[in-house]
Amino acid sequence: MKLSLSWIKDYVQIPEDMDLKKLAYDLTMSTVEVEDVEYLARRFDNMLVGVIEKIEPHPNADKLRVCKVDIGGGEIKDIVCGGINLKEGMRVAVSCPGAVVRWHGEGEPVVIKNSKLRGVESYGMICASDEIGLGELFPASQEAEILDLSAFEVPAGTSLADALDMNDVLLEIDNKSMTNRPDLWGHYGIAREIAALYDLPLKKIEPYTADVQSDFKVEINDPDRCTRYIGVEMSGVEVKPSPYQMQNRIWKAGMRPINALVDITNYVMLATGNPTHAFDADNITDHIVVRHAVEGEKLILLNDHELTLCADDLVITDSEGPVALAGVMGGAKDSILPKTRRVILEVANFESTGIRRTALRYDTRTEASSRYEKAVDPERCEQALALSMQYFQELYPELTVTGFCDKYVKKLERAQIDVSLAWLAKRLGKNLSNEVIQKKLELLGFDVEISGDNMHVTAPTWRSTGDISIKDDVMEEVARLYGYDNFEATSFTTTFEGAINQKDQDLLRRIKEYLAIRCGMQEVYTYPWMNDVFVNAVLQSTEGVLRLSTPPAPDLSYIRSSLLPNLCEAVVKNERYFNDFAIFEEAQVFFDRNYTAAYDETELLPEQKRHIGAAFASSVKDITELFREAKGVLEYMPRYTHMEGFEFRKEEKPVWADNVVWMNIFRGGEKIGDMGLVAKKVSMDCGIKNLSVMLFELDVTKLVPLKSRTNRFTHLAEYPETDYDISMLFDSDAAWADIYDAIMGQKKASALLKDAAFVDEYRGKQIPAGKKSVTVRLTIGSSEKTLTSQEIESAANQVMKKLGKKMGAELRTQ
Repeated sequence: MKLSLSWIKDYVQIPEDMDLKKLAYDLTMSTVEVEDVEYLARRFDNMLVGVIEKIEPHPNADKLRVCKVDIGGGEIKDIVCGGINLKEGMRVAVSCPGAVVRWHGEGEPVVIKNSKLRGVESYGMICASDEIGLGELFPASQEAEILDLSAFEVPAGTSLADALDMNDVLLEIDNKSMTNRPDLWGHYGIAREIAALYDLPLKKIEPYTADVQSDFKVEINDPDRCTRYIGVEMSGVEVKPSPYQMQNRIWKAGMRPINALVDITNYVMLATGNPTHAFDADNITDHIVVRHAVEGEKLILLNDHELTLCADDLVITDSEGPVALAGVMGGAKDSILPKTRRVILEVANFESTGIRRTALRYDTRTEASSRYEKAVDPERCEQALALSMQYFQELYPELTVTGFCDKYVKKLERAQIDVSLAWLAKRLGKNLSNEVIQKKLELLGFDVEISGDNMHVTAPTWRSTGDISIKDDVMEEVARLYGYDNFEATSFTTTFEGAINQKDQDLLRRIKEYLAIRCGMQEVYTYPWMNDVFVNAVLQSTEGVLRLSTPPAPDLSYIRSSLLPNLCEAVVKNERYFNDFAIFEEAQVFFDRNYTAAYDETELLPEQKRHIGAAFASSVKDITELFREAKGVLEYMPRYTHMEGFEFRKEEKPVWADNVVWMNIFRGGEKIGDMGLVAKKVSMDCGIKNLSVMLFELDVTKLVPLKSRTNRFTHLAEYPETDYDISMLFDSDAAWADIYDAIMGQKKASALLKDAAFVDEYRGKQIPAGKKSVTVRLTIGSSEKTLTSQEIESAANQVMKKLGKKMGAELRTQ
């Protein structure tokens, strides 16, 4: 939010010699975060008002002219310009050498220098409004239109900042720092804080008193959603420009001036923080009704968006139907129109939660809804009404108030809190006198009564909408106004009885390090929502998947219940750059199954788990090699990350997987994940063109870290060990796990057999039908001596005999 310091000074007289850096620091430390302090005049350095004395044609360009411009001090400068509205006697904005502008309001800023344009020397530049950042304050009606400052009767040579009232300071406030302070969303609220901070008098906004009797009335059907509605019917108005000072302040606050009727409503909102709205009274039939929309009702907003309303929406209506979306935006038909002569001013208060839901539902966030969402107090309507009527009467001397109605259907109760002074001193860590505490709170608008150890505090209305509700809130008010810098640091003693070992978090880190460092995979981060294309391709069902009520885009409506759709999308995005890569992601997934929150038994939340998923994609590796790579990463994961192991079975094929190349991952009797090759159709639906892709996904919450490392020291072999490869024919459906178990069973009978490892398998013309050749590498050695070749072959022959007997394996002769 942007604030004008000169505007704030309308309500609190800040000393002229105050250091603005100190003001920004004090506000940041006590109230809101001031992100930036901008001296606005610096935007217009080396810019001044010039008067065109004479216009001559350019000798070498039809569309350019040479202007002799009085820039003050008796200096007449030649400036080449292509403006279409130039005329003698016209006051213009001149950017002298050294000024910074944007050519035609676009591109990067450039520094003006003396130059030649088509052979003619030109001093500086005569500017259009958007070239010096004033396009919204002085909108051009057509291209190449120069900013005409003839209405500003200042002498030539006057600095542009002085002529346009730009000698101001803008405070940039971080919105997040005041999200719980609706009283600060306006210049008056910040002025009130500054007044309290420095004990300065605050100018009071005198209330407006209506003296009119008419049939004009307002009906409120839901007092919980609309607590107050003030309607003022007026005649004698017209659409015209608002005074320059009003336009200037609206522009400084980051909004665009439109016309006097609209500008008054925006100006009052920026001043008080309470939104207002004006309707064309000639288009309002009968009286104003605040009610819930009828399901399916239509409303065209000011931005020309047509809405189909639902019963949760609160609308402003007349007898013919909705005229505005309450607290969000007015309707196109009934708001200010070019021929408006009578208006109905709306100054209202709406319940915050309903406004937030409506604004999100239709993706229509406005300055008004942003304020109502924070819970504006209904008493502030009186300030907004008073200022509105002041400006209406100043701008329209012939104004007549023909109707007035103030429906205050649900009074705001001021928050009342009892605070123990002993508790307050303990929590503050400092003993403050009762007088200091009382004064600080009273400066903020609190009523304070102290009796013994008890302090009874009544919060002002602008702090009673939920901001001040418990004694800790009162303690914060005292501390921040006293000044956090005024609390001395104190040492304290604590005892650390033992280290906290978070084995589950340590395991998660080890898994990610294992995948990234040892396996050479790249970690990716994706959004928590999923693209519908990949949901339909990979998951093939949305059962149990949560849907977002306000998705970031129409095709991103589902929140992830699996990491695989987003990993497939990442594969698609990387396919154009790489033909062989492996990626992984560890993130939270969500399920449409409720569970009870630990902190509140009545709170039901979607089930949330942490998963880890990976994709191995390649166009240079065959499917067998890709499968082994993925399976190898999983098989070695327990060993290198120190967790309980898991096993592979084929029980339930994942819907996205190839019919043959897939496995389920089990820990004990519980399935904790899947791995497999992405089916061809799924790849095509995802848009994966030339890559084969292996996927796996594990439920991290089911992985169990080992309580301690179980590694044992063993000596290196004293005598050399030998690797001996054997190739045998097995049934084509023989699993390596069974082959390994058969071989290692032989280890009990022979102390020379140390280990066995899979090398390769082969199917081809030389291999009989229904068979495959498996090559196994045996590790053979002795702890007592170096083995002879006969002893090595004997040990290998024993293994082959065992395989032949247990699994029907045959020695491959070729």
